[in-house]
Amino acid sequence: STMFLVGLSGGIASGKSTVVALLRELGCAVIDADVIAREVVQPHFEAYRRIVHYFGSEILLENGEINREALGNIIFSHPEKRQLLNSITHPEIQKEMLKQILKYFVLGYRYVILDIPLLFETNRLTKFMKYTVLVYCDPPTQRSRLMKRNGLSQAEAKARIASQLPLDKKRKLATHIIDNSRDWESTRRQVLRLHARLEDSLDFLWVRLAAGTVVAGLGGLVYLLLRHFIS
Repeated sequence: STMFLVGLSGGIASGKSTVVALLRELGCAVIDADVIAREVVQPHFEAYRRIVHYFGSEILLENGEINREALGNIIFSHPEKRQLLNSITHPEIQKEMLKQILKYFVLGYRYVILDIPLLFETNRLTKFMKYTVLVYCDPPTQRSRLMKRNGLSQAEAKARIASQLPLDKKRKLATHIIDNSRDWESTRRQVLRLHARLEDSLDFLWVRLAAGTVVAGLGGLVYLLLRHFIS
């Protein structure tokens, strides 16, 4: 079985970025929720205006952008303010994701990957995915990689990992697993196999064709209207 919308997630230091890089090299359409989350709080977005309104100008840097660290410190100790921030940003993030999904949909991509770090923690978006993919690695490897990458002690690494849903629990929720416990070549082979299965899919072919027809029809209608008013 194959898919059109693919939810991709992992855990801290599990190697999700490595898998995403491989998928991009293969020409896959990848939508990064973290990148979008950073974009929608830029000064020209509505979310920025509302955040400054509710949290005050003291969260701004000298260049006018939001100081993510200062804002993070506020919401970390005040759950109600975290909920407020989420209520502001999540709709904007989802709208931007939908725009990008529709773009790839009309272009005829066989599937679109949604890179969502907290896909399994929030569990709100999984219902929109035909399948989900987890980038997994065993706990000792995860801890070792995190210690090396961030310069953490074993206790600090354990605490960071414990703040997330354990990978072994996520593994039970995912429909496809990329085991990144071993070397890069092993991971690459798994990504290639998954990509081949997805590319063989004919799911949503008729829907894509219908969407393309609608877009073409709308384009023709706009053209005729323009000719009418110009002439």
